[in-house]
Amino acid sequence: MAPDEAVVRIEGPWKHRAVHAGGTRFHVVEAGDGPLVLLLHGFPQFWWTWRHQLASLPAAGYRAVAVDLRGYGGSDKPPRGYDLPTLAADATGLIRALGETGAIVVGHDWGGLLAWTMAVLDPKCVRRLVTVSAPHPLRLRNSLLTDPFGQLRSSRVLGFQLPLLPERRLTRKKAALVGSLLDGWSGPNWPDADVSRTYREAFRIPAVAHCALEYHRWFGRSQLRPDGLRYARAMRTEIEAPTLQLHGALDRCILPRTAQGSSRYVAAPYRWRLLEGAGHFPHEEIPDVFDTELLGWLADPEPDR
Repeated sequence: MAPDEAVVRIEGPWKHRAVHAGGTRFHVVEAGDGPLVLLLHGFPQFWWTWRHQLASLPAAGYRAVAVDLRGYGGSDKPPRGYDLPTLAADATGLIRALGETGAIVVGHDWGGLLAWTMAVLDPKCVRRLVTVSAPHPLRLRNSLLTDPFGQLRSSRVLGFQLPLLPERRLTRKKAALVGSLLDGWSGPNWPDADVSRTYREAFRIPAVAHCALEYHRWFGRSQLRPDGLRYARAMRTEIEAPTLQLHGALDRCILPRTAQGSSRYVAAPYRWRLLEGAGHFPHEEIPDVFDTELLGWLADPEPDR
């Protein structure tokens, strides 16, 4: 029997609530007071990926809010709206629904791609930008077209384009493939059995697998469609928010060479950090090292060193 949304309401030093933005209901988890830090997760995860930062950010004087993206966890799962412009509008709408005009935006994986998109399409909403394991979308787009034996093989983007079959593969045997992806994309000694089980259970919530794959399908299928070409043109706009880009040196999902070079799209102060010993999930694999980089950069009034 598939689990229900209650499995993502994990208790901790935070509070759960629903926030409505743009006609969509989002499950958010909040802790602390101070400047807003919006935390956006990736695939195949949910808000809980930020559990370490939901403790460290409030301790440093920030209001941390982690959200289940459209289609994930306890948020609404509409049949459409999984293109990056719509997802970015979701996140900027959330910032305003949380009572703020702007936020520090931290995004991992797909959350990072939509964070880059937010910084272009609604720049006033992004006061500082932090992307984790997420190249600028045009860097990713280029790598998928020009590096077929590198990034394309790592991303599984081709296999995810098929209808129905990928959903079945991801959810059968209690979402064993989700656990395999976490193992394959991370560095050594992560995840443990309990962490893997938590993500596998959340991915078995009805409709989550389909919605999560719609992100990949839009990105793949839009490359030569008018909507994708319009998006690519818009993303050539230089980003004006100070930007920190963090990447695990052992990442086999998004290769470090794919992420490097994203600075060409940033006009503001920019910092790149390659985190040794970590794979695709550095904020979970090495949270102390990750938090030192993140909090140090946030506290730096001149973040261009």
